[in-house]
Amino acid sequence: MANTGLKGKIVLITGASAGIGASTAMAFAAEGARLLLAARRAGKLAEVASMALERGAQAVHSFHLDVRNRHAVQRAIDELPAEWAEIEVLVNNAGLSRGMEKLYTGKIEDWDEMIDTNVKGVLYVTRAVVPGMVVRGRGHVVNLGSMAGELVYPNAAVYSATKAAVRTLNDGLREDVLGTPVRVTSIDPGLVETEFSQVRFHGDAGRAAKVYQGLTPLKGEDIADAIVWAVTRPAHVNIARISLASVHQANTLLMHRETAS
Repeated sequence: MANTGLKGKIVLITGASAGIGASTAMAFAAEGARLLLAARRAGKLAEVASMALERGAQAVHSFHLDVRNRHAVQRAIDELPAEWAEIEVLVNNAGLSRGMEKLYTGKIEDWDEMIDTNVKGVLYVTRAVVPGMVVRGRGHVVNLGSMAGELVYPNAAVYSATKAAVRTLNDGLREDVLGTPVRVTSIDPGLVETEFSQVRFHGDAGRAAKVYQGLTPLKGEDIADAIVWAVTRPAHVNIARISLASVHQANTLLMHRETAS
């Protein structure tokens, strides 16, 4: 294990039960961090917690959390055991996309779920955690954005809008903590092969698979690697934003798909 300075540090990851969140948990575990893992799916979360301990996490404390519920978020942070209260890294990872309809035919319940999770959830968790970082004079907030927050793609206006909001909140928070040692980073990936597309298409695995057909997307481990890199820079260095994509993707609109020979 390299000396990255993460050993024993308390890292809170939301949406930690699968995908990028689970990969990020494994990456921090390998550095000997103490992990606070939060998600809605208790069974999956327990599996990730067990794997994290095997991977090298100094300790793991997992708990059910729906970031859409502001009272539950605040209560979860307020009721953390004393030995877990001083969160040093927050990874605002919980997020999702729903549907691929045109804006004027979109499902309002899908819009609500995306806005409540991707925007309000980030706000609620940030509001609950960051004041403690400021008081203690140390901390790093990592927000999971998307290339879609910079360039909207067809039939994804609301999702793209939520990620544009994350981009704005990220930059605004970095301004607001200026004068403190707290750092703020946005990680903005392109296509990442996780449960993302299955969630978007409400469990339609066949349709989800077509999203990645003919190209090599990023993996959750690639995003986790970028997160760990960002938080292990020297204390005076703040990585404002990392945008990363597969070599098969130039932006949200332009991808190279190889045809089967």
